Amino acid sequence: MQQRDPSLPGREGDVRAVARAVGATGTARTVLVTGPAGVGKTAVVESGRLAAVRGGAKVLSLGLRTAEGEPGTAALADAVCRLLARINDGRLPVRVTEIRRVELRTAGRDGGLALLSTIGEMLADAADHVPFAMVVDGVDAVPPATVSALGLMLRVFRPAGLPVVLTSRPTASTDRGGDLALAADTVLALGPLDRDDVRELLSRRLGRPVEPDLVTAVTRSLGPLGGNPGSLLSVLSGVERDGALVEMDGRVALSEPAGGLRFAAEAEELPGLGWPDLPVPYGRIWSAAVLARLVDEAEVRLEDLYRTMAPGRPAGCDVAGAVDQLLVQGVLSADHEGRLTFTVPVLAAALRTLPVTCEVRELRARIVHSVLDRLDPVAAGTGRPWLVGHAAAMGPELDDGIAVPLLLAAARRRARFAVPRTVDVYGAALERMRPGPEASGVLRQALELGLRQADHAGSLALAAPLFAGLDAAPADAGRDAGTDLEFSARAWSVAALHEHAGVAEGPRWAALRRIPAAAGLTALGGRYGMGPLTPVAPDDTPEAGGPPRGPLPTPAETRLLLAAVVGGRAESDRARRDLPGAVEGMAWDRLRGAAAYGDLAGALEAVLADRYTKAGDSTAVRYHAVVRDYLSGRWDEALAGIRRIELRGRTRDPSGVAQLARALAGEIHWMRGDIEQARTWLDLISEAVPHPLVGRVRLGVRCAEGEPDEAFERGWQDVRWARENGMLAGLDRLVLRLLSYGSREGREGDRVRAQEELEALHVEAGSPMTRESVLLGRAVLHGDVESARVAFSLVRRRGDRQLLLLARECLVALVDDPQTWLDEAVREAQSLGATTFLRTMLAVRARWYGLKLNVPRQRAAPNRLSESDVRLIDLVSDGETNRRIAARMACSEKTVEQRLTRLFQRTGCRSRAELAASRLDGSLARLGLLPDGPAPGEAGGSVVSPGHMEPLG
Repeated sequence: MQQRDPSLPGREGDVRAVARAVGATGTARTVLVTGPAGVGKTAVVESGRLAAVRGGAKVLSLGLRTAEGEPGTAALADAVCRLLARINDGRLPVRVTEIRRVELRTAGRDGGLALLSTIGEMLADAADHVPFAMVVDGVDAVPPATVSALGLMLRVFRPAGLPVVLTSRPTASTDRGGDLALAADTVLALGPLDRDDVRELLSRRLGRPVEPDLVTAVTRSLGPLGGNPGSLLSVLSGVERDGALVEMDGRVALSEPAGGLRFAAEAEELPGLGWPDLPVPYGRIWSAAVLARLVDEAEVRLEDLYRTMAPGRPAGCDVAGAVDQLLVQGVLSADHEGRLTFTVPVLAAALRTLPVTCEVRELRARIVHSVLDRLDPVAAGTGRPWLVGHAAAMGPELDDGIAVPLLLAAARRRARFAVPRTVDVYGAALERMRPGPEASGVLRQALELGLRQADHAGSLALAAPLFAGLDAAPADAGRDAGTDLEFSARAWSVAALHEHAGVAEGPRWAALRRIPAAAGLTALGGRYGMGPLTPVAPDDTPEAGGPPRGPLPTPAETRLLLAAVVGGRAESDRARRDLPGAVEGMAWDRLRGAAAYGDLAGALEAVLADRYTKAGDSTAVRYHAVVRDYLSGRWDEALAGIRRIELRGRTRDPSGVAQLARALAGEIHWMRGDIEQARTWLDLISEAVPHPLVGRVRLGVRCAEGEPDEAFERGWQDVRWARENGMLAGLDRLVLRLLSYGSREGREGDRVRAQEELEALHVEAGSPMTRESVLLGRAVLHGDVESARVAFSLVRRRGDRQLLLLARECLVALVDDPQTWLDEAVREAQSLGATTFLRTMLAVRARWYGLKLNVPRQRAAPNRLSESDVRLIDLVSDGETNRRIAARMACSEKTVEQRLTRLFQRTGCRSRAELAASRLDGSLARLGLLPDGPAPGEAGGSVVSPGHMEPLG
């Protein structure tokens, strides 16, 4: 394992132990470093050796692997003579002559003990004259007879004053591992790295911090080898080679390459990465490669493979015949249903690169036909639903008349048991069907399932059959509510909105807009910040009778979603009259708050309530989590979520990027004083996005860059643009920022104009958010302390920590006890990392009113503890010993001790008792170290509405 830094993550204690051993020249101490391949034995010994050499010690390597002579004492003698030749004290001829003399005298007789005794004496003599330590690396690669001779010498004829460090893999052979372990005073068994150490290892290798998702992906791809340093670095090298690393915000993220992650090494090199039992002979490598391709494309079960075994098939060419060997060797594993998987996914990815396509097609066809020879297609699909992957991959080799009923039967069976990715099976069947009523019915079934399972990506992939059906249907088809095409168009539109998939762009949207109910949904895209605005045509689609059912919004609910963006009283009242009592009170406020931030998932949840499927991993759902974290002040989590969205869009579909998430990233970086990063994020936003949130952030960044005139001119343009396009939701926050900046910059005209605009907005919209903005505007413009107090109370109840900063800053200038409010504002800004706010607004307030800016000195904010760290602390608090903790956490006692040492460093505790006390008295929570606890200074309250941040910079 290559490693430049002598301090290896997770191996610090082992390196110190080796350094102490080889540095203690003059003491006969033997240390055995053992562990599986790739675990870092050589790196630990080399790091310890370098540390000892820097301390003045002399360390020599015994080259057993290059020794000449017969394995055994002769090879050991040759290696020792070569080592002695590197000791320049004038006694080399005496020592070598004595060893060779005894070797010649005992040649051909049972004189091995005499030679071993002489070797030990000569090494002791050399160590007495020139103190040195001896390192023997890779003992497991040395012939067993030579290892046995070395072990016997160290046990019986140990050289006095000579420290010895050996490395070896664990082995059941007593003539290797047994002798060496008995000869060692200390055995260092290197185990896998834990997650924190893996992250540190990858960060050091790349020279930059890495995203947690990269650590997860790399360790998950390695299965049981997830903590093996050699395997980790090999996978990382493969990722670099494939160009799959992306840097965002100074962190390295992973864009998973086609074919998945794989080792950088060739198949013949894999045993050195922790896979000693990998089948290297060609026949088994071929079989494993064929299976790797099959498993990647479809589910493979043992019973299907065994049925494909044909009598008389040549040995070595039958994959089914090699499966048993691969299972025994640990390359494959099978669950209770006989489903085969590769234990190390990156190994499967590496095997898939071997050229065995022809054999894969043959075996796939044999698997499918072995079932179809006994069952008709419907029975085969119903009874063997796992065959669908093979049937779909066969393409034209399997007749459509057989494939379609098989795929549909399997899809309906899988749908009954809520099997994930069943929509893909429907899609495979639709690819083989001609447009028509039957295909429209199947398409509806597939999209209904996609809505229920929140499989929006799978639903989006059904674009081809949907638009083929729309093109083949009459011009007025789909206008009647409840028809298959009408439902499918609406359901597909919802999926496209969830994935932010180029909404309202391209010729295919013209076909959708022929269906009024779908046209209303596509119009939501531009209103929720997903692209350009499109005109909203009047929707005359009749409502279905009875209460709404299912997760698909009705036309009336779609009009309500649009009205929340428009924000005017008239439009809102009209839309709400169509849904009497459905969205009132807090639900209506949540809907308008979500619209202000372009949060489609939050808006749908407010409108559909229990009908909305909250699961799924769509871009809209991810953005909803980002907005929640942003408003509640968890900005690090919000930035991590934004980077995930950005990476997902870049690797899957560039149109599937949440544009407003980029704006929030710019806002957070600007608040934290990183104007360059803020500008980088803002430059990624399309000019076609008219949402007020973008204008609000751009205003702050332009002012921070020292361009107030341009900032105000463009800011008022954004206000006009939003009004012209009927987008009032969130506009009050942009206007409030114009007012606040106008007050700070002494722009009296802009201040008055902004307050008039706020009052007009409040009259038009009448929402709690516009009321907060009006009250804060009055406090800034007229010094109205009562308005500031009411606004502070409202904002705190909503949980908008960013807007709380502006409210507190206003109160500093207006109340009788300003120092208290200034101290609170400082703590709030510091907990958010809002350095710009501290440096400008609060510092200016302190100077104006002669207050003291009490900025507490903070250590670098520690990373929050992981769930496993908290569990370890809880076990310590319960009085458990290291042995019992190791048993309950499925690790070694040494790992427990190492993790406790790191916990002491991170928490500042000096003992187990202090660590337990800090957990019980809430100290860890107050420090912001607990994973689910609030950060220091974090405000309480539920997050129900978006807010505003005072301009900084």
